[in-house]
Amino acid sequence: MPTSVLVAYGTTNGSTAQIAEAVADVLRKEGLIADLLPARSVVDVTPYGAVVVGSGLYAGRWHRDARRFVSRHGRQLAERPLWFFSSGPLDASASERDIPPVRGVRRAVTRLDARGHVTFGGCLEAGAKGRIARSIVRNGKGGDFRNFPEIEEWAARIAAELLDEEKMD
Repeated sequence: MPTSVLVAYGTTNGSTAQIAEAVADVLRKEGLIADLLPARSVVDVTPYGAVVVGSGLYAGRWHRDARRFVSRHGRQLAERPLWFFSSGPLDASASERDIPPVRGVRRAVTRLDARGHVTFGGCLEAGAKGRIARSIVRNGKGGDFRNFPEIEEWAARIAAELLDEEKMD
């Protein structure tokens, strides 16, 4: 039976959810079972053979829902293949170079022995929730900097790794 993967995410305006959806879609296309859920709605991770957790970055921190998810399920996350992604830079920097995880995520990567972390460009457009977000857009600093081919390549590497491990079992 194919590995079942949970793709959980924390988001305010939905752009990180779209990244998580792209990740889940690739995992499914590669032959894995992938469930896509907001981090706040996940009750149990034990049914999953692997987990991908993503969050938008807000003032240098992950979304509260994603932070709470990692804290609440830490023991179970440490027992299975785990990957993290962040989304946030409102420029092309994430496509130009590797951006390390923010401090709290870096600690979680180490503590939970995650297999990797990547930072993708973010998206902040008209209609964004929050005073600061609206101000950023109003001042012309918003936009969509997500690179979906890059996101899909990253997800395909995760799928390949999990499928290779399935063959060895």
